[in-house]
Amino acid sequence: MNLERLRALHAVAVHGSIAAAAEAMHVTPSGVSQQLAKLERETGHALLEPQGRGVRLTRAGHVLAGHAARVLAQLSAAAAELDGLRADVTGPVRLGAFVTAARSVLPPALAALRERHPGLTPTLREGEAENVLPALARGDLDVAMVESWDTLPTPFPASVSNVLLSSDVIDLALPAAHPLARRRTVDLHELRGLRWAAWTAGGTCEKQIVQTLREHNVDPDIACNVADYATQLAFVAAGLAAAMIPRLGRDPVPAGVRMLATRPVVRRKIYVAWRTEAAGPAVDACVEALRAAAEHFMEDRLAS
Repeated sequence: MNLERLRALHAVAVHGSIAAAAEAMHVTPSGVSQQLAKLERETGHALLEPQGRGVRLTRAGHVLAGHAARVLAQLSAAAAELDGLRADVTGPVRLGAFVTAARSVLPPALAALRERHPGLTPTLREGEAENVLPALARGDLDVAMVESWDTLPTPFPASVSNVLLSSDVIDLALPAAHPLARRRTVDLHELRGLRWAAWTAGGTCEKQIVQTLREHNVDPDIACNVADYATQLAFVAAGLAAAMIPRLGRDPVPAGVRMLATRPVVRRKIYVAWRTEAAGPAVDACVEALRAAAEHFMEDRLAS
């Protein structure tokens, strides 16, 4: 099978349409259609079928697209490894990260990159997994840091590789005057009737909190949607809400707030992800810097 025809099929699978695939490949839509028609003749299978005004992959198309992704990833890995033998780590690299990682892990990681690889020019886009992972799969980002709660794991696109950086515990923040605040540990099923501060309405973080509590028969009343943990803690201190606060995202706890452990313990994992076919010296350098910064940060937190 012709490699460029497999590349065209993979692009349609990733981007969802012939037009979007053509734009990503910098060719015309008719060029993509011709490549796919030839691939259908080569394989003896229909790979696309009409859907509304567009097309979708057939079962055979999905099967072949999966193989195409693995073939292209392997070729890209080979090219990246060869490039790494002779290439300096230079050029732009676009990073995405959720807010607590952007504040705590990225600054030391970027400082280390500047010292070790002054020819590298990183830029940052802040966002939750639902924003940065699609951007990564489209090629709008090169590296992304995302969180994944155990109660609502984050799905990674098939075209994306990832490495676990650290595991983080989520604690309960209550107003100091609340009756449960005198405890050290609270069962999640005891949290009925509270009003909650959560992240952006409808976003990944809010969904994770809602899913976690519903698993314990608590239907949370979200009173405040605030995209910042420090502000959420200010609402807790004022007696207006409770909040679930990851230890990675915790600033000094304000007066009027009690932090409690939960039973069961709620955890999230923090990953660094990159497009498999785009791996290379710059991406490798970023992944290593983020891994080292995350490890150092969590060691400092455990020691404090």
